[in-house]
Amino acid sequence: MRALLPLNLYIMKQSKTIRKAYESFDRLQAYEVPKAIEIMLEHAKTKFDATAEIHFTLGIDPKHADQQIRTTVSLPHGTGKTVRIAAFCEDEKARVAKAAGAVEAGADELIEKVSKGWTDFDAAVATPGMMKNLAKIARVLGPRGLMPNPKAGTVNDDLDKIIGELKAGRIEFRNDKDGIVHTVFGKISFGDKKLQENLSAIIQAIRDAKPSGQKGIYMKNITINSTMGPGIRIAVS
Repeated sequence: MRALLPLNLYIMKQSKTIRKAYESFDRLQAYEVPKAIEIMLEHAKTKFDATAEIHFTLGIDPKHADQQIRTTVSLPHGTGKTVRIAAFCEDEKARVAKAAGAVEAGADELIEKVSKGWTDFDAAVATPGMMKNLAKIARVLGPRGLMPNPKAGTVNDDLDKIIGELKAGRIEFRNDKDGIVHTVFGKISFGDKKLQENLSAIIQAIRDAKPSGQKGIYMKNITINSTMGPGIRIAVS
């Protein structure tokens, strides 16, 4: 495991823009959501429409199955990203899936395409009857976080509904091996009000997903940042 750098050396290794940003606010202080977003917007200096990111350090033990975090949330204002969806379904349902917005839909032919390396999509949905067939490509979809899962709401016969929800801004997130959840809550162009509403929805979803077996402090740290921007700590109430 890589040793942590002292704070002063860590800052020296940052870009000039990041170092200047950290001089303008206390990076060790935890701010209320409105102030934290204000700071994030102030230091979003990219020439493109940067993504707003959030990172939760949780007091869970990922080694235990009953402490895994995997849930979804529908963001009030979406993510600002066009979501490409693949639908694994019986051939007679493919037309419905494509009409709902899936970039590809079908059964055996689509599975064969993915088995050959095609993964040009951001999310995957499936009908219950197709799940046994997806075992062939589980090693392709699983590591990329693309495997449809009933707990995430991506396995359903109502393809029109779930595809519509995903395109409207429903996102799925899970903890990594260190008990950290990384996800996004919009674009900088959304402005403070929409970002606050999206952020509040994600924080509430994490609260609601607290495992019953978790002990001690649940939300240890919350940090937000824009793409290539400084991290700002959120006050955890």
